[in-house]
Amino acid sequence: MTDHITEEPPVLMRRVGSIAIITMNRPKSLNALDFAMAKAFDLAVTQVAAQADVRVLIINGAGRAFMGGGDLNVFHHDLQAAAKTADALIKVFHGIVLGLRSLPIPVVASTQGAIAGGGLGLAMAADLVVAADDSKFVMGYGAIGTSPDGGTSWSLTQLLGIRRAMDILMLGDPVDALSALSLGMVNKVVARADLEAETLKYAQRLAKGAPGAIAKAKSLVYAAATSPMGPHLKREHAGFVASAGTADFREGIEAFFERRPARFQGE
Repeated sequence: MTDHITEEPPVLMRRVGSIAIITMNRPKSLNALDFAMAKAFDLAVTQVAAQADVRVLIINGAGRAFMGGGDLNVFHHDLQAAAKTADALIKVFHGIVLGLRSLPIPVVASTQGAIAGGGLGLAMAADLVVAADDSKFVMGYGAIGTSPDGGTSWSLTQLLGIRRAMDILMLGDPVDALSALSLGMVNKVVARADLEAETLKYAQRLAKGAPGAIAKAKSLVYAAATSPMGPHLKREHAGFVASAGTADFREGIEAFFERRPARFQGE
C-alpha cells in the first residue's frame, strides 16, 4: 500500500477579530512564488475583499523568510519556454499586487529574513511594513539577468525618489532593516522574536479607526503621488464632506466632547 503524503497548503488565511492574516506557507522554499502559491494568494485576497467586517489585512511568510522571490524551478525545467512561463506567472502576481492596493483597508506587510525579488515588490505594495530586525531587502533580479516585476520599480521610485531607486534597482545591494527604516521603506523595526505580536498590536491600532475615513485617507495618499494640488484639494473636500455625513463622524465628535475613546462601527 502506498503512503499518501498530504502537502501543506501554499497559503494560509485566518482571522484575529477584525484582522485577516494571509500567510505564504512554503517555508522550505523561503516562500518562493510558484503557480500554486500565486493562485492561492490571489484567491485569498479576493476572499478578504468580500468580507465587509475585515478592518486590516496582514501579509506574512512562514519560517525564516518573508518571500525569497519567484521560484526559479518554475523556469529551470524548460528554459526555452521561460518567457511564456514568466508571462503567465507575472499576470497572476500582478493581479495580487493590484488587488492588495485596491483594498480599502490598510494592508500591513510583516517581514523577516529574506525579502527578495518579487517579495520586495509584494512588501512595498503593502500600505505599511513592520520589519523584523533580521529583515534583508534584496533586488535579486540582476543576478538572473532580468528586470523587476511586482511593481518594485514603481513602488521604490514613489517611496525613495529616482536616484535611490536607480541605485537599489541597478546595483542590487541588500538593504538591512534599519537602513530600510531610514530610507522610508518600512514603518517600524522590531526584534525578530516580537514580530508577530508587534505586527498584530500595530494592526489592532489601525482596526480601531473609522473604516470609511481610513479608506479615504489611503486613496488620497496614493492619488497625491501623481496628482496636482488643485484636483487633489477637491478630492479632500469631497472626502471630508462625505465622512461628515456618517455615523462614525457623529461618534467621533461626541467622543471628543465626552472625553472618551471613539467606538467606530464602520457606518
